Amino acid sequence: MNPETLFWIVPLASVVALAFAAVFFFNMKKADEGTDRMKEIAGYVREGAMAYLKQQYKVVALVFVIIAIIFCVMAAFDMQNHIVPVAFLTGGFFSGLAGFIGMKTATYASGRVAQACRDEQDGLNKGLKLAFRSGAVLGLTVVGFGLLDISGWYLILDNTGLIEAEGITKLVEITTIMLTFGMGASLQALFARVGGGIYTKAADVGADLVGKTEYHFNEDDPRNPATIADNVGDNVGDVAGMGADLYESYAGSILASAALGAAAVAGANGTYDEGLKMVMAPMIIGAVGAILSVLGIFIVRTKQGATQSQLMAALNRGINFSGVLIALAAAAVLYLLGIENWLGLWGSIVIGLVVGILIGKVTEYYTSFEYKPVKFIAENATTGPATVIISGIGVGMISTCWPVIFIVLGTIGAYLCAAGEFMFTGENMSMGLYGIGIAAVGMLSTLGLTLATDAYGPISDNAGGNAEMSELGESVRSRTDALDALGNTTAATGKGFAIGSAALTALALLASYIEEIKIAALRFGETFSPSFFSNDLINSAELAKMNIAQFMAKFDVTLMNPKVLLGIFVGAMLSFLFCGLTMNAVGRAAKSMVEEVRRQLSDKEVFEGRKKADYARCVGISTQGAQREMIVPSMIAVIVPIATGLLLGVPGVFGLLAGGLAGGFVLAVFMANSGGAWDNAKKFIETGDASFCGKHTPVHDASVVGDTVGDPFKDTSGPSLNILIKLMSMVSIVTAGLNVAFSLL
Repeated sequence: MNPETLFWIVPLASVVALAFAAVFFFNMKKADEGTDRMKEIAGYVREGAMAYLKQQYKVVALVFVIIAIIFCVMAAFDMQNHIVPVAFLTGGFFSGLAGFIGMKTATYASGRVAQACRDEQDGLNKGLKLAFRSGAVLGLTVVGFGLLDISGWYLILDNTGLIEAEGITKLVEITTIMLTFGMGASLQALFARVGGGIYTKAADVGADLVGKTEYHFNEDDPRNPATIADNVGDNVGDVAGMGADLYESYAGSILASAALGAAAVAGANGTYDEGLKMVMAPMIIGAVGAILSVLGIFIVRTKQGATQSQLMAALNRGINFSGVLIALAAAAVLYLLGIENWLGLWGSIVIGLVVGILIGKVTEYYTSFEYKPVKFIAENATTGPATVIISGIGVGMISTCWPVIFIVLGTIGAYLCAAGEFMFTGENMSMGLYGIGIAAVGMLSTLGLTLATDAYGPISDNAGGNAEMSELGESVRSRTDALDALGNTTAATGKGFAIGSAALTALALLASYIEEIKIAALRFGETFSPSFFSNDLINSAELAKMNIAQFMAKFDVTLMNPKVLLGIFVGAMLSFLFCGLTMNAVGRAAKSMVEEVRRQLSDKEVFEGRKKADYARCVGISTQGAQREMIVPSMIAVIVPIATGLLLGVPGVFGLLAGGLAGGFVLAVFMANSGGAWDNAKKFIETGDASFCGKHTPVHDASVVGDTVGDPFKDTSGPSLNILIKLMSMVSIVTAGLNVAFSLL
């Protein structure tokens, strides 16, 4: 079948996804909001979330304008294509818009979920479906806007004469240029994740350390001044932040695969039609996945009194159902496109799906209180906070083992299926890397559904807060707590999923960096010198014809080159520096929050509930802290790759990206799983399911300390690392022209 005909599935899927997102949103709005008190609490959270996001977008918009101007200057000197500044801005815009819509939905949904849980006969099922379908608004919005942005830019670049090249070279240039809007999406995602993470964890730490351990308040007690800020933070961090994050992952995996497909065919002197099939494949598979994810959403339901394992099984049914359908549909797409090695590439896609599921299962095992690791941490709370911290760190470190093994085996399998052999030479290597990229597409093909399970978490958490502050009773709170505990696991699973996809996408982006260097060299002139102190002149036309192995040899990208080793050290260090900066940012903001909560609760009338706490003051502290602290970590991710390229050239950049990928991936898994385990260890103790359990006991206090330490682990630093990994790659690709024009060593 003609690839150009099948391509129209992509914009069609975009419309379908956005249409169902709208349907779920308006159905949620029709649900009962509950009592006047419930409406009031939901209004506080919604107002605070919108105020924060408005302020954040002002700061981010200024940064984007400055960077776009720099790109315009680079384009004026032919260091990059003139379309790049515009593509960069559209990527950031759609990433931010997806997060905004998801957060708006979440702030409307949480109170309605609490009201649904008041049904004594079917409250748990009603609450689960409403929370999940509200979360699906974010998932479908992300894939809908992603497909819209991709298909729109492809049509513009292919049909308007903006690209002068012809044949397969035109496809290579189109797909490489489209990658640049991924930088806009990545940068927006990093600001959203870091800023939202600092906001939510400053509030959470203040609410927990003072409200729970010092005053022994229940979760979300209305007397606690930081309660509203805590609920606002769940939305700006885990909804707006996660939406922007996975929008960038989704678009990046599709675009990196498309670019690799075009480059692989060009390197093998293939035809335009062959290249077009390879470019269309990841786009169409992503589109089919979006449509089939909608079907999986309708399968999620449960029964009253369901256990945690039964609730998790309800979510997994939808994911597994869609996953099987997508795997079958992917085979049909590849076959209809007429790709020669369609069966091998289908194997790569299936491997990506399986690896994503396996990473999710490992994360579930290490973060759900149905299993031994979390119970082990809870048992250690009987001897105080220190042993909780030690056991949580140990569990998190051990949990990195299987995700790394799965990524390694998955990468080998995807490469072998696509290339036919594990040889790093010529055409086989290019096809193997294409297989890795399309495996990432397979992993993210269920994103409309898997992101719904992630956004479900903060919605159910806020529902519990609304139930507590509105004094709906213990039976309602027990249902919202069941949904919330499940949300902790699904959120941790979503983070593991995002980190795993980041690893595969980053591997594909490494190869895309090579193609951008080739294109930049052709723009720069007939010959260029690889560094300031080198007398060697490289012919741009000859470079453009080199395969990946020849390119690496030409630039001496080997472990025996000190530039590569120096880059690896810097890349590995950068992950720890980034985490240290964001952790300390949470600490500083949390210190101000703790002091404010203590000040307000020293007022006897506030403590006894006769006078309303000043929620707005705590919201303001979190907002100011997040805005102030998010700039430096985010800009480091932009500055370091550029500085490394200017100092160490192409070999140094390769080392930087490799070191950042390896160090960042393992550190991100460790932090996400430690934080999730600490959180659910506290939840397990609160359930009273063991003899040592129970609220407001020394054991519970110890677990709260562990949960407090884990908060910035799992919600600020850890999930930001997967964006850092990809953003460094995107920055390197966009600024490849600088590496060609200027390099000191």
